[in-house]
Amino acid sequence: MAETAQRDPSTPATPAYRRVLLKLSGEALMGDLEAEVAAVHVRGIEVAIVVGGGNIYRGLAAAARGMDRATGDYMGMLATVLNALALQDALEKEAIATRVQSAITISEVAEPYIRRRAIRHLEKGRIVIFAAGTGNPFFTTDTAAALRAAELHAEVVLMAKNGVEGVYSADPALDAQAEFIPEITHKEALTRGLQVMDSTAFALCMDNNLPIVVFNMMGGRNTDKIVSGQRVGTLVRT
Repeated sequence: MAETAQRDPSTPATPAYRRVLLKLSGEALMGDLEAEVAAVHVRGIEVAIVVGGGNIYRGLAAAARGMDRATGDYMGMLATVLNALALQDALEKEAIATRVQSAITISEVAEPYIRRRAIRHLEKGRIVIFAAGTGNPFFTTDTAAALRAAELHAEVVLMAKNGVEGVYSADPALDAQAEFIPEITHKEALTRGLQVMDSTAFALCMDNNLPIVVFNMMGGRNTDKIVSGQRVGTLVRT
């Protein structure tokens, strides 16, 4: 295992979670992500990942303008497959066994999504990367993350953001008075209209009592800190 994948000796030996679902935006894939994930995996934590495709799809936005919504969504799903394969390659360079499962059939490069098979991969110590969202148009990869987390009995959904520390009372890029919120309930976030994730995904998490941690992926081993039980970012729970 590469040196970057070793556990930080300052973190507790016993992790706070056994199985986590990590939701990555396409932009979050641009950093030193494989070392961050490897540091968690090396501790024996079962890691499932749902990847977005915004970094690729936004480059096609002009071409997709005026396109049928379903067609555009399928294009976005294919973008997530590209990101999943790139992430798989990066993780395997860290000597981590991975499997990519796609919600749309693309058997030459990925397994089909089968819930029991995904759970078995996790139990065997493999990282499972889910591509193509839910396989249906009109649903975001946020919804795919909430759905897969519920199906796999993950203990927490880790929403990795690129350059955003967590949930704020308003958009900090637009409102200098926006206040950081360290902890909030699902119900309070819904009542206040805070954009933790899209509404369908948020409802799934709330209905299944799934806690969500929204954090900055580029904050320096934040994922390892979270699974160690340290308070990083914003915790959303019932």
